[in-house]
Amino acid sequence: MATPAVNIAASSSRLEASLSHQLSVSTSPTATFTSPPSSFGGAQLARSQTAPKHLKPFDTQDIKILLLENVNQSGKDILSGQGYQVEALKSSLPEDQLIEKIRDVHVIGIRSKTRLSEKVLREAKNLIVIGCFCIGTNQVDLEYAARHGIAVFNSPFANSRSVAELVIAEIIVLARQLGDRSNELHSGTWNKVSAKCWEIRGKTLGIIGYGHIGSQLSVLAEAMGMSVIYYDVLNLMALGTARQVPTLEALLNTADFVTCHVPELPETKDMISTPQFEQMKQGSYLINASRGTVVDIPALINASRSGKIAGAALDVYNNEPGSNGDYFNNSLNYWGEDLRSLKNVILTPHIGGSTEEAQSAIGIEVAEALVRYVNSGVTLGSVNLPEVNLRSLTLDEPNHARVIYIHHNVPGVLRKVNEILGDHNVDKQITDNKGDVAYLMADISDVRVGEIKDISDQLEALSSRILTRVLY
Repeated sequence: MATPAVNIAASSSRLEASLSHQLSVSTSPTATFTSPPSSFGGAQLARSQTAPKHLKPFDTQDIKILLLENVNQSGKDILSGQGYQVEALKSSLPEDQLIEKIRDVHVIGIRSKTRLSEKVLREAKNLIVIGCFCIGTNQVDLEYAARHGIAVFNSPFANSRSVAELVIAEIIVLARQLGDRSNELHSGTWNKVSAKCWEIRGKTLGIIGYGHIGSQLSVLAEAMGMSVIYYDVLNLMALGTARQVPTLEALLNTADFVTCHVPELPETKDMISTPQFEQMKQGSYLINASRGTVVDIPALINASRSGKIAGAALDVYNNEPGSNGDYFNNSLNYWGEDLRSLKNVILTPHIGGSTEEAQSAIGIEVAEALVRYVNSGVTLGSVNLPEVNLRSLTLDEPNHARVIYIHHNVPGVLRKVNEILGDHNVDKQITDNKGDVAYLMADISDVRVGEIKDISDQLEALSSRILTRVLY
């Protein structure tokens, strides 16, 4: 006898609803997830789900934030939603104007054009945290910031996909000479040619730096039919059928397309210069979407003019304009006009991560890190301070305060701090160090508002002190 038909969708919905009710776990992709009840003692032993307590600095009522370089609206909304005073500007500022602006702010958000040097940071008397709404942090004097208790956060991964997609596009454009053909047709010249225009299928891509961008690019390139090799100073697991090579020279000797994805370090300065161009295959291509210092541009110009390389794509440069305009010329970089005159060379204005998706994700990631740090002192994701975390205080803990003590990493500090906190119950405490800088965070209970200043003053008086914050 045939089995009667069953409405699978209805049954699935009932099962989903039943499971959701039993486990208190949402099955909706847009809903907030909650943990199932504890099996150790049930609800009686489960931690209270009371909302986190909104902490604030005891010594200031308003957190002032300066955002430069047109930080994405997603980040602005998160910061404004916290009640902070947010001033947002669309461009970077000249150094003298930046110094004037930074004196009064507690938080500054920048992208890649603003330089926060020691000279600038010396004037930032109230600054507690810097948000780099980008991948890199080389525009900030990280060592000076750490020595003065200023945390720095960035977004190291959010635009990886955008950069990888741009590189794939540039590989195809270079292989087909599309940039030159488009320019010619814009000027009225019809030039239909196939000489030295290639498919990328079957070609070899050499990736220098197999990090988040390089590895994503590896997957995309294989999907396009390319073979992938990569060079990195670390031994890294290959994705797909990619293969790590032992030396940079081995990569340059083999790859049809070479793409750079390394940080700006002394070791990577002019990483691709005349000797490296000589090691590349005749008629190969170079792409740089990492940092402007990685490629020796005069050497690239010579390699292009001699025919050693058939094309190049550059998204980053030694010196870049502080704002949009007619600034990419010899007064900015002495080789500017020579570079612009080359055939089959794609020049883009540092737009690797400039997509709506990437900028929105970066805005959210960095803004949320800033909120956690300002409101709770949590340093997870900081690039220059120890990464320290404590669970949030809750509304069930009304007479609690969070003490944050950034100090020189010397013996005896913990004993002295605990002597100061000794009149109160220390509910939670954590400390860690990064080089010469240490970060201590403690939650104390049974503290009255009038006692907070005394605690802060005593901590400020310690010789080890770099920065003291008390949140309540």
